[in-house]
Amino acid sequence: MNEPRATSEEMVAVALPTLGRMPIYGTRVAQPDGGNISWFFHCGEYSDAEDFYQPVHARHLGEVLPLVVKYLHLPVGTKLTVDDQGYEDVWQAE
Repeated sequence: MNEPRATSEEMVAVALPTLGRMPIYGTRVAQPDGGNISWFFHCGEYSDAEDFYQPVHARHLGEVLPLVVKYLHLPVGTKLTVDDQGYEDVWQAE
């Protein structure tokens, strides 16, 4: 099992119904006061539905979405797009 690298929180948000689609998108935001999630991942098309993302313990990310584990250490403001063919685009949002 792939263990995630150090991240400032134990939980991430994943749009579980989108798993298996490509590309994978990730965004790291500043944690809101009292919040415990700063990474949000979805695959394929985005939805603004309230229940689009589900909380996932970071230690399970290697099983659920292994392509993103190596990015967990990146700072707030990071956005990424990756796929299973080797495409990788990682940048800092302004």
